[in-house]
Amino acid sequence: MLKIVEFKTAIHIVLLLLCLVILFHLLVLIEIVPYNIVWGGRLKTVSAMVRFEIASIAINILLIAAITIKSRYLKLAIHSTIITAILWMYVILFSINTIGNLAAKMTLETAVFTPVTLILALLCYRIVMEPNNLKK
Repeated sequence: MLKIVEFKTAIHIVLLLLCLVILFHLLVLIEIVPYNIVWGGRLKTVSAMVRFEIASIAINILLIAAITIKSRYLKLAIHSTIITAILWMYVILFSINTIGNLAAKMTLETAVFTPVTLILALLCYRIVMEPNNLKK
């Protein structure tokens, strides 16, 4: 798996997917996309949707920051152990989310977001396994 996808290619794909995911969550937040098709169809109120969508956007922005630091697109003096721990957290999060999407009440969520979260899990794994070129 590691050598199938080049490090920079994995970075670019993940950044593109995350931007699209954030855009999708913004569309849910402003109610262009109905909130009953996300979060497993379990959101019942607008206030719950707002909390979950803002949290999701923040979580995705944190991953963008970690990836841009790992790739050296963003040059911040953050210890490599912190970036590695954050990236491992996302590998686990996307893996669990993939399983959760399989159990979603909405067929659309299962069909569309299961492959997306699986791809993100695998690509985050590829990124985290790249040797660090950050300060230790």
